[in-house]
Amino acid sequence: MTPPDPSASNQQAVSLDQASGGTESAPELAGIGSGPLAPPQYGWGPLLRKYGKIYRVSLAERMTYRADFLITTFFRFLPTLTTILLWSAIYDGSGSSTLAGFSYEQTIAYLLIVNISRMFSSMPGLAGGIAREVRDGTLKKYLIQPLDLIGYLLSYRMAHKTAYIIGSALPYAVLFGICYTFFVGNIPTDPMIWLAYAVSLVLAFLIGFFFEASVGMVGFWFLEITSILWVVMTLNFFISGQMLPLDFLPPFWAGLLKILPFQYMAYFPAVIFLGKMEGSELVEGLLLGLFWAVFFAVLCRWLYTKGLKQYGAYGG
Repeated sequence: MTPPDPSASNQQAVSLDQASGGTESAPELAGIGSGPLAPPQYGWGPLLRKYGKIYRVSLAERMTYRADFLITTFFRFLPTLTTILLWSAIYDGSGSSTLAGFSYEQTIAYLLIVNISRMFSSMPGLAGGIAREVRDGTLKKYLIQPLDLIGYLLSYRMAHKTAYIIGSALPYAVLFGICYTFFVGNIPTDPMIWLAYAVSLVLAFLIGFFFEASVGMVGFWFLEITSILWVVMTLNFFISGQMLPLDFLPPFWAGLLKILPFQYMAYFPAVIFLGKMEGSELVEGLLLGLFWAVFFAVLCRWLYTKGLKQYGAYGG
């Protein structure tokens, strides 16, 4: 295995493969105070400081692309006009003011709020990046430094989301301002609903991260996971509620999908915001989301541990 090249300390370690995200690789750790010869530090304090520094370094790097986030977000909203026209035609053709308990205004508000859910749960390039590092052999840099792959990726993604939220705040404010009529009477006034909504977004981030990282760990057994990833992401687009509220599906399928973890990446936060879920149902939904977040965190760690036992470190 080839040790890291110290001369690359100032090279940009992250390459964009999508405008709003990227495939990340570990940055140079010279400024983080650790390295192959650094004495090991144990305990939560040193651990949090190390990954806190990774977060700050990654955030500074990602903020370089804030203008790209802003422009990309504006163009991403163009299909929203088509969506509004489509659902207008559906409601007009149905002859009913409500479908599956959603008025026309609530349906459009739901599809707009889903963009916020996806802002937290979407992890572009994460699974493909892990599989590529395994295939190319560059994963070994995590094995010869006191740096955990999952811990590093989690810190990096938190920085990426922070930069993306800051960079896209203005486009979202403009979009929601233009579409404010759809939110009249649909904005929660109960502080507890706002708190539950914030918790659901955190769960969306954790479930989205550990789910996609678990998919990427499959790369230890299959060198190429592009086809698997395409199938998973296509299914996820539908069963997470990004296309339409799950309540529009037949009762059996809607009930089934509301048990699975995918709803937490889009549907669940949106219906909380619209006040479609309250009381014990809301508490049970949050607890189930916590269960799925822990489940995927354990699954991701287990796959990583198992995968390393057969990792050959070829290439790189």
